[in-house]
Parts: sequence; structure tokens; C-alpha cells
Amino acid sequence: MNRDFAKYWPLDPGVTFLNHGSFGACPWPVLQAQSELRARLERQPVRFMDTELEGLMDHARARLAEFIKAPPADLAMIPNATTGLSTVLRSLSFQPDDEILATVHEYNACRMAVRAAAARAGARAVVARVPFPIRSPQEAIDAILSKASPRTRLAVISHITSPTALVMPIEKIVAGLAERGIDTLVDGAHAPGVVALDIDAIGAAYYTGNCHKWMCAPKGSGFLYVRRDRQAQIHPLVTSHGANSPRRDRSLFRLEFDWTGTSDPTPWLTIPNAIDFVASLLPRGWADVRQANHELVLYGLQRLAASLGVTELPAPNDMLGSMAAVELPADLEPAPTDPPADLDADSTYPLDPLHNSLVADDAIEVPVYPWPHSPVDDAPRRRLLRISAQLYNEPADYDRLSNVIAQRRGVEPGALARR
Repeated sequence: MNRDFAKYWPLDPGVTFLNHGSFGACPWPVLQAQSELRARLERQPVRFMDTELEGLMDHARARLAEFIKAPPADLAMIPNATTGLSTVLRSLSFQPDDEILATVHEYNACRMAVRAAAARAGARAVVARVPFPIRSPQEAIDAILSKASPRTRLAVISHITSPTALVMPIEKIVAGLAERGIDTLVDGAHAPGVVALDIDAIGAAYYTGNCHKWMCAPKGSGFLYVRRDRQAQIHPLVTSHGANSPRRDRSLFRLEFDWTGTSDPTPWLTIPNAIDFVASLLPRGWADVRQANHELVLYGLQRLAASLGVTELPAPNDMLGSMAAVELPADLEPAPTDPPADLDADSTYPLDPLHNSLVADDAIEVPVYPWPHSPVDDAPRRRLLRISAQLYNEPADYDRLSNVIAQRRGVEPGALARR
């Protein structure tokens, strides 16, 4: 770990942690700010919830809006991006024979939500086969638009794909779909903190994202953006007091989403603390953070590719952010059987025996998983390993992983440096 920065994160120093992408990791100063807010809430819960919370939420939303370049009035604070995606899919009405378009790269939970929405309405879930590895952003654009039809009512597209770590050309995809009269719901779970996010410029009808991943806010801090002309039809998954509020100083969208029942609001309230703390770690703030993580993951990818004997990298550099995924060769042990004996189609990576042995034997935390998670037409299921880069990481972390992989494949680790 990078000693200059690792001291700020409560991660186990005995573990080489290369999986920031799954759940993020929250720094000590942000956790301390959250603890202080929780203590303030518990000292006088009624005053905090009934009197103070609205102003605190407005401040947090304004700071988040500035960070992601979206109007504060168009943002709802929700627990996570999966909730945001299900919120939109549950709110919209689909008809039999309508189509909902997604790609083979979508996060499994989101693909399940799309499939469920289609099944409820007798509609059809359509999957675009964006290639992986991929040679250019245009390949993604072409694959998605080729699956759009007059029956397509909504497209659900990741800004940064979770299993394959591709930064999609989202503005061009949204624009191409809009020209065909199709709204886009963007799954931006991994985007805030990885790319210089500009939701206004993307122009999507819906955009949902997480603050607990790359922004390093506490778990349970997500957001849903709904374009102003689409807000009347979008409602939270929980109906509460806002639905018949007599207030006229706020939109119904704001009133419904701002109170869905008693919960801990401190993850949202500490978003400004996360923005400010991470920015303070490097001279140019978030621009430097994004660049440092991008360069570090490219280094890790090159090292990992060498240890695996991979000659075709997963994507051009400009289609990678702070993560990268590579396909594992069949000779890497321990490997699951094919089809996996202990992995059903919708299982997640911790059950993979390679993941388990890397943790148990080498104290390396890195995800290994089947992709696609569930079968898509005749697409072969492949086995991927995904690395992440955050400020607490350093090149030696990826050297260590690569050397362990090389040893397992019977390759002399020292030979990697000469390639």
C-alpha cells in the first residue's frame, strides 16, 4: 500500500486490496464526520429530523450537484445506483411487445431488474453484444444502436461497466438513442470520481450513481437524476408523506424523494466531506486523483497482462478509468469446472476458488467472476479478473499480484520485467 495515503483508510494493512470498485472504502476523516453527525442526531432526534435535516440535505445535494454538474432540483438522494435503476423501471409503464435495451456488460443486478420489468409488462429485454476486448468507442456505439428498434422504449446503459470496466462513450450513445426517440437510463455506479462527470452534457433522461465507491463517501450514499421533463412520472419505491404534501415551495419530485421513512441520513450528509477530503490529498484536487488512479491501473494492467500471457488488452486507454478487467486463461488454477460446479448463473465473484485462494494463501483481495453473469444467447461464459486503483494503492501491489499469478502459471516472475 502507498504509505502516504493508506494511513487515511481503515483497510487491513496485511491485505493487498485491489478491489475498491466493488464497495469503495471510506477514509477515516469522512467516517469521523459521519460519527459526529450521528451523535448530533441522537442527542435530539426530533429536532434533527424535523428541523435541521432539510437544510443539511439541501447543502449536501448542492455540493454533489456541483461535483457531477447537474441541477440540484433534479437530484434525489437514494441509497445506491441499483435502487435508482429499479426506481425508474418501477415508475415507467411498458406495454406488451415493448423492448428494453441493455448490453451484455451491464451489472448483473441491473440486468435482473431489466428482465423483471420486461416480464411484468409482457415486454422484451434485448441485449446488445458489445465486444470485449473492444478496439474503439465506435464499436460500442454501433453495437448498441444496431439493436435499437421502433419498439424500444428505454435503454439501460452503464457509463462505466462493472464486470468489464469499460468507460462507454455515453454522450454519443445517449444522443444516438435520442435521435431514435429512445430515452436512456444511465447506470453511473462507477462514474463519479473516475471521470469528470457532466450529467447536463450527457443529456440522458435518467442517471443514477454511487458516492460510496470512487468518491469515498460512506455506504448508502447514492443519487438519482431525473431530467425535469420526466419527473412527473418518476416516484420513489416507498410512498410516504410527500405524496400528499400541501407544500408548494418544492416540487412533488423533491417532496416525495426527500422523505421515504426514517433512515440514517448521514451517508448523504457527509458527501461534502468526502469531496473535500479526497480533493485535499493532491495539488490539483480531483483532476489529479482521477489521473493518478488511471495511470496506476494502466501500470497494473500491463503487469497483469504479462503474467497471464495476454497479448490483446481489453480496451484502448481512453476507454479505461480506475479499473481494468482481463480474461483468465484456462490453465490458471484453481479454476472452477465448466459449467462451474459451485457457481450458478447469477452468482457473484467471491465464490470463485481463485478469488478464495488469493485471499487465503496470498492476502490479495481482487475479484474473479464469470462473465456474462447469466447466459446471453450463445455468448460463451468467460472468467475475468478485475483490478482497481485508488490512492492507497501503489505499483508494488500490482507487482505482487502479477508475480503470484505468474508463479501459479509456472512462469518465472523475474521474466515479466524483461517483456
